Amino acid sequence: MPRSRHETRGADVRPLHPSADVGGTPIGAKLRSTRIAQGLTLAQVAEATGLSKGFLSRLERDETSPSVATLVQLCQVLSLPVGALFAEPEIQHIRRGDAPRINLGGVHVEEHLMSPRGEERVQLLRSSLDPGAHGGADLYTVNCDVEVMHVISGAVTVRFADRTVRLESGDALTFPGREPHTWTADDDAPAEVVWVLVPAPWSGSA
Repeated sequence: MPRSRHETRGADVRPLHPSADVGGTPIGAKLRSTRIAQGLTLAQVAEATGLSKGFLSRLERDETSPSVATLVQLCQVLSLPVGALFAEPEIQHIRRGDAPRINLGGVHVEEHLMSPRGEERVQLLRSSLDPGAHGGADLYTVNCDVEVMHVISGAVTVRFADRTVRLESGDALTFPGREPHTWTADDDAPAEVVWVLVPAPWSGSA
């Protein structure tokens, strides 16, 4: 007796199973950077885990995948939470045209905050200086441990209590932010400057 239409459809149905991501999650770079940050060699990690240097090397290049037990063992040796290997990195893209304009007291200067608002670890500023722009007649300080000034174009002179330093296109100057200083752009041309402040002297949330 011929099967009914309903029975025929049922006979052709096959269960569908979700397929795993054959590429897996690349964890090798995180394992390698953690090992190097702790000053450990492949040989030391191999000795501590009982794994071969060759296997560890391939693992760090994401050429092989470890078992769960091996991964847990490696993370224990590296004092690294297993979950940290799979956490999504916090990446924030700020376009030049979208960067908020700020005012840090410079004269004839347009400044933009290029690092995210609320980022406390580091602050990145981009300054467009008109000819003769300056940071003020008086020396000032910034509440940060390290200040880096990188001149993209033009020329800027930085003045400290005991010296002056002239920076031309491509030059960079690193100094303590709490060291009294000020700066002046050349009178005959504009300048573009990038500032890196560590840690961020203000949250940028206001």
